[in-house]
Amino acid sequence: MKRKEVLIKLKEGLHLRPAAQLVKRAIAFESSIFLKVKERSADATSILAILMLAATMGSTIEIEANGADENEAVAAITSVLEGDQDDASVDASTIHNQGESNLS
Repeated sequence: MKRKEVLIKLKEGLHLRPAAQLVKRAIAFESSIFLKVKERSADATSILAILMLAATMGSTIEIEANGADENEAVAAITSVLEGDQDDASVDASTIHNQGESNLS
């Protein structure tokens, strides 16, 4: 299990676009990835759960990954939370389809 605390540097906090980017990155890994802000936690593959964290700029978020690629997963999620992501576009259908599989 790999854990890391990250300070959110995104000017507008963890709003819809970075949350979508985070989900896109998270579903690419085999590891289970969870995020925690204060007493709230979220599965990193659930956009609604991530938005419910209500993480604003300056919030500290704990990333927890467990699996074969946990180090890479934590690094990728950290990149999004610190505002270092390269890709500004997100395929909404990928996230929508992934969200449906999380409901079952």
